[in-house]
Amino acid sequence: MPEWPALPFIPYPPSKAGYWSPVTSTLNWCEEDYYATIYSAEIVNALTNLLFMWLGVKGLRSYPMQLIDELSMIYTTCLMCYASFSYSRSTSIRIFLAIALTGLAVFITLYYHYLQDPVFHQNAYALLTIVVVLRSMYTMEVTLRPKWRHSTEGDRLARERRGLPVLSKEQQHYENERDVRILKTMWFMVIYGLSMFLGGFFIWNLDNHFCTKIRGWRRVVGLPWGLFLEGHGWWHVMTGIGAYLYIIWGIWLRHCLNKRQEEYRLWWPHFWNFPEILRSSFKDKRENGAVKKSN
Repeated sequence: MPEWPALPFIPYPPSKAGYWSPVTSTLNWCEEDYYATIYSAEIVNALTNLLFMWLGVKGLRSYPMQLIDELSMIYTTCLMCYASFSYSRSTSIRIFLAIALTGLAVFITLYYHYLQDPVFHQNAYALLTIVVVLRSMYTMEVTLRPKWRHSTEGDRLARERRGLPVLSKEQQHYENERDVRILKTMWFMVIYGLSMFLGGFFIWNLDNHFCTKIRGWRRVVGLPWGLFLEGHGWWHVMTGIGAYLYIIWGIWLRHCLNKRQEEYRLWWPHFWNFPEILRSSFKDKRENGAVKKSN
């Protein structure tokens, strides 16, 4: 066990039976039960979950999308999967996709209820998330990267010969520069969000694999310092931030797919702020086609 610095601390109280005993859940995290109060089995787990509630309220106040935690994670990802794959598809394909994803969500729900194995849920969620994120990355690049959307001089001339609408060179140049700036910020958001999400997942796994040792460390350092060694709490904080960034990215990408870059902008002055999608004012439209790093 490592030598911890001599800091003032409060000894951890012993675990005891609580108001909600006995344990009936399929999962019991590394945090000791009922050491702080008999009314909360895992106090850090409960308190850090407040972040999800706050981000949900913040999201509902900022954009018209209701955020829907274990199986709800699957349902939310299925919704994002539908939003990602159904764009610009025919009505029949959208209906088929909706039925297929609903069936998949029902199957995962029933099979998880039958197995009672958290690993199945975790693998299903991870697979769905990977598919959606990769699809969104592909859509982002194809939609916004000028060289992929065929906005070259040759393509412009070809459209002119066919009598199709063509942007002026100046307007095309402006839109290309605007979308490249948006892409740079989106890729930063993707990398930052994935780093937070995967970092939280890594810490949570350390918490599961080295639970006995970590509990010993917490008992040595005491309270409140031991709270910083609650891996499940860090999982909540980091995945909450990562999931929020993903939702904001998805909303902004949707606006870009709808050619509404001039109507909406991303407010994200510093990386430690929680970004928001804001409607642009008339005078801001040209300046704020991408992120505005001031204010």
